[in-house]
Amino acid sequence: MLAKVYSAGLFGIDGFPVTVEVDAQNRLDYFEVVGLPDAAVKEAKERVRTACENTGYPFPECALLINLAPADRRKEGSGFDAAILTGILSAVGIIRSTVKLSDKCFVGELSLSGEFRPVRGVLSMCVAARDAGMTEFYTSLENAAEASAVEGITVYGVSSMRALIDHLNGRHVLTPVTRVSPSAAISDVYEVDFSDVKGQKLAKRAMEIAAAGGHNILLIGPPGTGKSMLAKRLPTILPPLTFDEAIEATKVHSVSGTLPEGVSLLRRRPFRSPHHTMSPVSLVGGGANPLPGEVSLAHNGVLFLDELPEFPKQVTDGLRQPIEDGKVTITRANGRVTFPCSFMMVAAMNPCRCGYFGDPTRKCTCKPEDVRRYMARISGPMLDRIDIQIELPSITYDELSAKEDPATVEHSADVRKRVCEARAFAKARMKAEDEAHGYEHSPAEKPLHCNAQLDPASIRRYCVMTEEANTLLRAAFESLGLSARGHDRILRVARTIADLAKSSVIEAEHIAEAVQLRSLDRKYWGE
Repeated sequence: MLAKVYSAGLFGIDGFPVTVEVDAQNRLDYFEVVGLPDAAVKEAKERVRTACENTGYPFPECALLINLAPADRRKEGSGFDAAILTGILSAVGIIRSTVKLSDKCFVGELSLSGEFRPVRGVLSMCVAARDAGMTEFYTSLENAAEASAVEGITVYGVSSMRALIDHLNGRHVLTPVTRVSPSAAISDVYEVDFSDVKGQKLAKRAMEIAAAGGHNILLIGPPGTGKSMLAKRLPTILPPLTFDEAIEATKVHSVSGTLPEGVSLLRRRPFRSPHHTMSPVSLVGGGANPLPGEVSLAHNGVLFLDELPEFPKQVTDGLRQPIEDGKVTITRANGRVTFPCSFMMVAAMNPCRCGYFGDPTRKCTCKPEDVRRYMARISGPMLDRIDIQIELPSITYDELSAKEDPATVEHSADVRKRVCEARAFAKARMKAEDEAHGYEHSPAEKPLHCNAQLDPASIRRYCVMTEEANTLLRAAFESLGLSARGHDRILRVARTIADLAKSSVIEAEHIAEAVQLRSLDRKYWGE
C-alpha cells in the first residue's frame, strides 16, 4: 500500500516542503530511505523502528521504501522521523485510511521511547508548510510555541507518537496551541539603562543620532571611559522590534539553534558581541552545510565589535560587503544560500596598544610607529563604512561623584522616544516628498526604515540642503579629502540630525555636526 504524508526541510534560513512517500509491499523484509538523505536521516530507520515498538505497535514485517521528495534536494537533520513513522503506520492501516493527511505537516525527532524531541528551524518550516497550503502543523511541545507565531496555520504540540496516533484516529483530540500575538513581540524593558553612564554627553548625543538613523558608529577612547557601557545600552534606545522584524530575527536564531530555551519569539533586538579571536566563517557564516554567522545573528539588531584592532584584518574586511548589502551570500557545491544581515555596527577601540595615546591624565608608553601600526589594523575602506566616529575622554572624579537630580536624569525611555519620533518624521517626510514629485516605488524596491539605508539615488531625492549647508559641505569635502562614500555618509548623518530637529531641509548646523562626528580619521589615520 502507498501512503503520502508531508514534512519540511531547511535550506539556509528558509524551509521547503517535503513529501514523504511510503510504499509497503508484502515481500522480503527490508527498510530503505531514498531521496538524497544525509546521515541523520538515514539513521531514522533505527529510531523509527524502535519508537514504533516502544509505543505499543508492532513494526510491520514487510518491504518498506521511503522516498523524500523532491529527490534532487538534500534532506538534513532528524526532523523527518515523525513524518516517516506516520506514513508507515498509515500505509499498514494502524492510522485509519479515512484520516486526511494531505493538509497536515509533521516535523519532529523521535526518541527510542516514541517521544517527540525538538529540532531547529521549526519557525521557517512552519512558514513553508503554510505557504504550501497546509492547514495543520504537528511538532514537539518545545517547538510548538515557536511555530505558533506563524499566521494562517493551526499548530499542535505533540508529546509522543502514541498521542499523535490517538489524535489522528479521533480517540483523544489534541488542543491547538494559542497563536503568539503580534503585540507580544514588543518589549522595551531592559536590565540596563542609558542613565547608568556618567558624563560623556557628546558620546550620548552621537549614540542617539546613530540610533535615529541606524548608522554605524566607532567609539575611541582610553580604557574605562564607558565605550562598552554605551554599546550595550544602544538596544535600549532603538525602536522596539515590529512583529515582522521579530519573525525575521527569530528565523535566523531558530535555524542556528541559538534561540534561548523557552523563547518562542524574540522580543528584543539582538545584541551580538563576538570575541576578537573569531574566524571569518564565524562572522559571515558558512560550513559544509551553511549556517548563519554573527552578522546574521545580529539581523535587525546590534553587532558590537570590542577592541576592533584586535580582530584579524581578514575578519574586519569581511564585514564590508554585508554592511553595504544587508545580506551575505554563501556558495557551496550543493547550492547557494543567502542570509539577511541588516544590523547596526558599534565598534570600540583604544587609541593605541597601551590605551592612553592623547590622554591628558596618563602618559602613553607606545612609540609613534607602534601607534601608527596599531591604527593601521583598520583598513581605509572599512573605516569609510562607519558613519560616526566619536572620541570619549577620560571621566573626571567630579563627573563620577556628582549627584544628579532625578527629575533631570535622562533615561533610555526618554532617548528612545526622540529616536522613534525622528524615524516617524523621516517616514512621513519621505512619503510627502515622493508624492510631491510623483515618485512611485517599484514592487521590488525594499522600503526604507532608516537614513542609513539611503542609496545614492535616494540621497539626491531626500537630502535637500540649504545653500549655506551646501557651501559648508563643499569646504569639508575638499579640506578632509573625503571619498564619494564619505560624502554620502555625511549627508545621511546630517539628514538624521535634521530629522531629530524636525527639519525638512538640511541646515548648515546639521552639516557641521555631521562633519564633526566623522573627523577622527584625520587625527588617528591622517598624516
